[in-house]
Amino acid sequence: MSVLKNSVIDLPQSEQKTLIRFLLLYALLCIAILSLGVFSYYTSQKELFTKNRTLELNQYANEFLINLKELHNDKTNTLLYPVDLNFKTSLYDKNYKIIYSTLTNPEIQLENISFDDNKIVRYIKNPQEYYINTQYIVVEIMPDTKWINNITKDIILYGIVFFTFMLTIGYFLTNLFLRPLKNVVHILDNFIKDTTHELNTPISTIMTNIELIDKDNIKDKSLLKSINRIDIGAKTISNIYDDLTYLILNHKLIKEDKDINLKILIEQRIEYFETLINIKKINLSIQLEENVILNIDEKKISKLIDNILSNAIKYNKISGNINIVLKTNSLSIKDTGKGIENKNIDKLFNRYSRFDNSIGGFGIGLNIVKLIAEEYSLNIKVNSKVNEGSEFILSW
Repeated sequence: MSVLKNSVIDLPQSEQKTLIRFLLLYALLCIAILSLGVFSYYTSQKELFTKNRTLELNQYANEFLINLKELHNDKTNTLLYPVDLNFKTSLYDKNYKIIYSTLTNPEIQLENISFDDNKIVRYIKNPQEYYINTQYIVVEIMPDTKWINNITKDIILYGIVFFTFMLTIGYFLTNLFLRPLKNVVHILDNFIKDTTHELNTPISTIMTNIELIDKDNIKDKSLLKSINRIDIGAKTISNIYDDLTYLILNHKLIKEDKDINLKILIEQRIEYFETLINIKKINLSIQLEENVILNIDEKKISKLIDNILSNAIKYNKISGNINIVLKTNSLSIKDTGKGIENKNIDKLFNRYSRFDNSIGGFGIGLNIVKLIAEEYSLNIKVNSKVNEGSEFILSW
């Protein structure tokens, strides 16, 4: 996750985890508030609906009793039972025998009368007058599902409004949360850019002057040893400088892809690290096929090989081995160094990841390897065993 646009430094993993935890907590809080709001709204709307339906039921029940009384007093030969499409009724005598019913299930045990939650029912016992021998009356209002649909629409609408509001607040809270870190990163970013710029001239001067020294004519072994140390130190600083420059200018660099003879390039890079290889008395085993061509930017493939090769030297043991094998579609660099635990291999290419604090470095070299490999669709495989060594296999 990039903190600043075109920033050199990504958000550190510890801050990433803290931010993710904050966002998860915020999301859970939003869901909890929304769930509570939905439950409260549904409950209140259901109670309101039930009260309104109960009022309608009671009003109809009273009207039904009046109509029933008129029916009882009707002396004509035609008796019209009061019917309403929104209500169902049932009449029972004192022995719970059905006199007349429009209920779907009139066979109700009136001694222990109960109804499900989807129906609102009024049970009338012993009306004031025994209309047509009626002892018990059950009046039921028909279920209405429209209110559920209306509530669902309201919940969806209010939910969208709520989430929009909470996302807006979350956006400002996240910015507020990250602002101090952004300021620090911005200051550090500018510091690295300025420092890298200032290092360019002295590093170039040191490297140029070391190359001009004719080591073969130096008889003093102590002086030659000191010069070699300066050479190693200068190249180490130069590699760090190149890494920082790549991170700073990567988004501005213009690719100059061309066909690169990898055998020639690898031999050049080995020669570049020759002094460091000799100091650690590392044995090289080199198998390079001829005419292996890769269309790629020369500076980037050089940086990729340099970072893998420098790690193979840096983390190798004294008098260790490095095997370099170049084939038509792959490059393997294998060392006999400390190795990497399996649990750390997946984190190996993360920026600032370091698993051996006894050796210097910033943990950005392999991250650059990953960036370059992804840019050119190169595959990287790492095989490693602790105390036995590591092998980096680049394939295309």
